[in-house]
Amino acid sequence: MANLSQPEATNLAAGQNPPPEQQLQDHLDDHSFSFSPITLKKLPHLSDYLQDLRPAGPNPLDHNPFFHPSDGFYVNTSDIVLRQVACRLSPSGTIASPSHHLAYIRAGPRKQIFFDHCATRAAIVTCGGLCPGMNTVIRELVVGLWDLYGVRQIYGIKAGYRGFYSIHPIELNPKMVHNWHRRGGTVLETSRGGFDLTKIVDAIENHGFNQVYIIGGDGTMRGAVKIFEEVRRRKLKVGVTGIPKTVDNDVGIIDRSFGFQTAVEMAEQAIHAAHVEAESAVNGIGLVKLMGRSTGHIALHATLSSRDVDCCLIPETEFYLEGKGGLLEFLEQRLKERGHAVVVVAEGAGQDLIPRTTAQKEERDESGNMVFLDVGAWLKTELKKWWDREHPHELFTVKYIDPTYMIRAVPANATDNLYCTLVAHSAIHGLMAGYSGFVTGPINANHAYIPLADVAQARNEVNIKDHKWEWVRSITNQPDFVKSKQNSV
Repeated sequence: MANLSQPEATNLAAGQNPPPEQQLQDHLDDHSFSFSPITLKKLPHLSDYLQDLRPAGPNPLDHNPFFHPSDGFYVNTSDIVLRQVACRLSPSGTIASPSHHLAYIRAGPRKQIFFDHCATRAAIVTCGGLCPGMNTVIRELVVGLWDLYGVRQIYGIKAGYRGFYSIHPIELNPKMVHNWHRRGGTVLETSRGGFDLTKIVDAIENHGFNQVYIIGGDGTMRGAVKIFEEVRRRKLKVGVTGIPKTVDNDVGIIDRSFGFQTAVEMAEQAIHAAHVEAESAVNGIGLVKLMGRSTGHIALHATLSSRDVDCCLIPETEFYLEGKGGLLEFLEQRLKERGHAVVVVAEGAGQDLIPRTTAQKEERDESGNMVFLDVGAWLKTELKKWWDREHPHELFTVKYIDPTYMIRAVPANATDNLYCTLVAHSAIHGLMAGYSGFVTGPINANHAYIPLADVAQARNEVNIKDHKWEWVRSITNQPDFVKSKQNSV
């Protein structure tokens, strides 16, 4: 029997209940525990609206010389991936958060497929901004369709969604895309906007495409949902899948989107350059603006990777310049202590602080997003104004670095290249199995199929109550602007 501490012995002697932790341990010592029911998210299938649909036959991987399917190789509908794997038990041994018990169908090859390789015509399109790994995904879709399933009719749609109805598709094959993974950007070219649902689905039908692979960000995924719904309304045998692309890592549900780790790696290099510039000047400040319209994941992870950042500003938390506990007071103290400072700001941070004209308040880009003003340029101007006002006769330098297009345009690193291969092949396996209207991506490091509509609606914001954000603040020692603001009122 374990020895009781004095407080525990006192509680028991007084007839009090042991603490919750001890109650839980006692329960687990005597009983096992079980999960409450798990809700499996239904995944759309072509057979949902094509009543006469029958499998085209066994998976050709059975006869592929490079694969030797054995027990467990093929995935079926009983293979699932849990969305929430970290839970908290109540003292009674029950799960405290039953609403988190969601599961998704696991990605991978199926024993039966619903598309004959001779009749399959696949279309691949890239939309929105650039992202490291786009060409890798295209390459692996082409190679995977060709080598795994014997598909020979593979087409690239140029210039984004508008390319479906305005530009003739180009034929793709493994020889053509052989080195594409070593190139940044997208060889298929991309654009924003141009989404005309009727014209797009008409073009899919007229070209005879029965598999559509859509690579893009959150706006692109919302468009993919509409395409899938229109295809289903017309009862077309067309599988539609989305492959989420965003360096911001703001796509919800999945662990991360491709290109993110490359972006963090490149962002860390920009921070290093800013640190060198700041350290080499008298009262030098290195200011780095990183991507992140609605989320600060790149800024957060690059700050943790660098350890040279003095203040990290992200959209999920407010900051202010003037007054006690403000950014200017903090930077002045840093300059006194170290002689230099490095500030990282995500592009979506501080947008409410920047003065806007009436026209700027209404301005939207081609994807319908609010046009953000340059927080980096604004912050640089404000820093100079502050120093000229407070220290008019002292040296001061602000070096502003905006690596946005350098980060977007580079090829994927090794980790992202591997990830792009996995999501591309998972997407192929899913469409071949007859599923449609889904996104593929890792959930707790296991690739799963997620309904497109769920992903299009979900957001992945930085949780500022999470340990990662606390790690950032422990590294930078920056003020908690919100608390300071409340205390100053």
